[in-house]
Amino acid sequence: MKIVIAADHAGFPLKEEVRKHLAAMGHEAIDLGAYNTEPSDYPDFAEKAGLAIKAGEAQRGIVICGSGVGVCIAANKMPGIRAGICHDTYSAHQGVEHDDMNVLVMGARIIGTAVAFEIVDAFAAAKFEIKEERFVRRFNKVMAI
Repeated sequence: MKIVIAADHAGFPLKEEVRKHLAAMGHEAIDLGAYNTEPSDYPDFAEKAGLAIKAGEAQRGIVICGSGVGVCIAANKMPGIRAGICHDTYSAHQGVEHDDMNVLVMGARIIGTAVAFEIVDAFAAAKFEIKEERFVRRFNKVMAI
């Protein structure tokens, strides 16, 4: 799968590890920066990831900042982007399966590399296939907002 990945300076070290992990798992990771730990602004990277997904350059994205909160708020400002902070594997796959989450958000100052790899694997393996009426109803309500 093609996955865009972006982070600000705080997320840069984890982004680099996740990028390598994605490649090792057979995914094409499209790196949108940051490319170092010099201070940078998380909204710029959330926007780059969202625009790339909207342009069809990738099916999904991963964005990382210190806590995950700022980049998640910024990503969700973009129509068509459904970003969720996940610091556990259940949220990572359930967000895709029930809510069609297309951007995984993580906080580099919250989780370590091993946990991030498990979360990324759960996110990448999950498929959006709503079969139960209650999930269809809820998803349609979200899309109508």
